Amino acid sequence: MYPFVRFAKELLLNRWRPPLGITETHVSQHVCWPWDLDIWMELNNGRSLTLYDLGRIPLAGRAGLIAVLRRERWGLTMAGASVRWRRRTRILDRFEMRSRCVGWDHRFLYIEQSMWRRGEALSAVLYRAAVTGSAGIVPPEEVLAALGAETRSPPLPDYVRAWIAADATRPWPPGP
Repeated sequence: MYPFVRFAKELLLNRWRPPLGITETHVSQHVCWPWDLDIWMELNNGRSLTLYDLGRIPLAGRAGLIAVLRRERWGLTMAGASVRWRRRTRILDRFEMRSRCVGWDHRFLYIEQSMWRRGEALSAVLYRAAVTGSAGIVPPEEVLAALGAETRSPPLPDYVRAWIAADATRPWPPGP
């Protein structure tokens, strides 16, 4: 089940935190609860992606994106993800989540998130996000202009550009 109570808590906690620029880092604190575990008694890989919502949505709120989405009647959808898990997260482990937008191209925003415990990276995800409107994908430049932010993206890191290029070679729809 979706962590609605935790989600509401994050929204309330972050409602009064100072605004962030779209490329600044939102930091939040979390706990791995028993219902987050898989049969190996560690954070379930699917659940970790759900928990990343608890950092990404407050980042969007603090950056002013949620207000713009509501005003313009736009939506935000995840259009792809690349994940790395490196360390186990077990029951009652406390961890820090870091969330930031690293840049954008002509269609997508690229959002990087990571989980940390005692200075060690546990996992990281790179998302490709699309803002959608009645006519389809809204160009990021239009979204940034509506935010009142710089519309030119910072240079995308090499690993983001490599992921974009690699993903462009995948067939769609996927084969049998």
